[in-house]
Amino acid sequence: MTSQRTAALVAAALVVCAVLAPSAQTFERLPVVAGRSRVLTTSFDVIRIAVTNPAIADAAVVAPREILIDGKAPGTISLIIWGAEQRLQFDIDVQPAVSALQQQLRTIFPGEEIFVNASEEAIVLSGRVTANEVALRAEEIAQASAAKAKIINLLQKPNASDLKQVMLAVRFAEVEHNALTELGASYLANRPDASGIVSTQQFGNPIIDDSRPAPIVINDYLNVFFFLKNDGLLALVKALKQRGLFQSLAEPNLIAYNGQEASFLAGGEIPVPIVQGNSGQVSIQYKEFGVRLNFTPKISGELIRLKVRPEVSSIDNTNGIVLSGFRVPALKTRRAETDVELRDGQSFAIAGLMDNQTVEDHQMIPLLGNIPVIGNLFKSKSDTSAKTELLVLITPHLVRPLEPSEVPPLPGVKPAAPVKPGDGLGGALEGGGGLADAPAPQNAPGPTAAKTRKPGGGSEE
Repeated sequence: MTSQRTAALVAAALVVCAVLAPSAQTFERLPVVAGRSRVLTTSFDVIRIAVTNPAIADAAVVAPREILIDGKAPGTISLIIWGAEQRLQFDIDVQPAVSALQQQLRTIFPGEEIFVNASEEAIVLSGRVTANEVALRAEEIAQASAAKAKIINLLQKPNASDLKQVMLAVRFAEVEHNALTELGASYLANRPDASGIVSTQQFGNPIIDDSRPAPIVINDYLNVFFFLKNDGLLALVKALKQRGLFQSLAEPNLIAYNGQEASFLAGGEIPVPIVQGNSGQVSIQYKEFGVRLNFTPKISGELIRLKVRPEVSSIDNTNGIVLSGFRVPALKTRRAETDVELRDGQSFAIAGLMDNQTVEDHQMIPLLGNIPVIGNLFKSKSDTSAKTELLVLITPHLVRPLEPSEVPPLPGVKPAAPVKPGDGLGGALEGGGGLADAPAPQNAPGPTAAKTRKPGGGSEE
């Protein structure tokens, strides 16, 4: 009786385990290409169907025993079909339209061994091509056919190099010319019975202050002035001509892995106050300026495809603003972005980034300035011109890491002599010393005694 009861308990436990165990049943896979359809035929009349995600694939009963499946987007969903006494389930695997892509590549590049494999997030190009140009164009076509998918280019190219790092030698040259011309005149009369000043107010003019021992005050002594003390007449002429030249040069060297972006910045940061909403609290954020370069290399055989973005920015105090008592300067920025293809050691230049500014400010005294010939004495002008030109010269190189034996010594530093057994303190120990200045083992042969030459010739030990 006990054995029968035990057997019944074991059988019940097995049934429970079978019910609770996860189902490992696999269903038939139905591949469908996105944008295409296929017809599924059943052996019984279909009563009802269901799909898990109509956005990936949809199904409709078109005949009692035929179901039309439409692929919409890459992914895998389930299709369940009910009949009067049966039920079927399938896995619908919707693949990207790579078959059309592969057919297109074979049409454009006949004779090339290009194979396309796709997943939900990536398209893999494999095979062998006869030219580097074919590999680059095939990757561009694959990227255009699936803008959101990641393209993995495994095409074997001729003259392929094992080097996967690119060093970019960049030279920035910025030249700025400034020219300033100022010309104007002011007149002052100071007599016991009357005083007066004639000026365009464009430049600093003399003033009369009777409270001082010298009532006439001249602010700028670098000007040319004439003073007739007996007549109380003074003429002040502002004549200034200034020229300046500024040249900036940066030569950064950057190394980046194939397909990875690298960046460089030579400059600084300026604090910018930011007002926080209605609280009125001011926080500080820092904005970078200077010489910047971002580049992304792609190696294809002997060709190097570069996406470069050089930028040069400088502080412009003239166009700055005052915010909550803080003066925030503006930034003058020049940038460029381009894609180029070069071979190892070839160079390209980005030039023509010019900025020409001319400011003219002319003023005159009404009526007096309109008098012919003499009217020029009652006019003033200030002309400013600035010309800036930027040149960027870029040279890519394929590089590899140096082995320890290939590392050159630092300039002006002598290389350290190799450590030999017996050098240093170990050589003075009994039995000699090793690399760690340790005495030799007892069974090791001792050092050979130095030979001494006899006066009559020969030697003794």
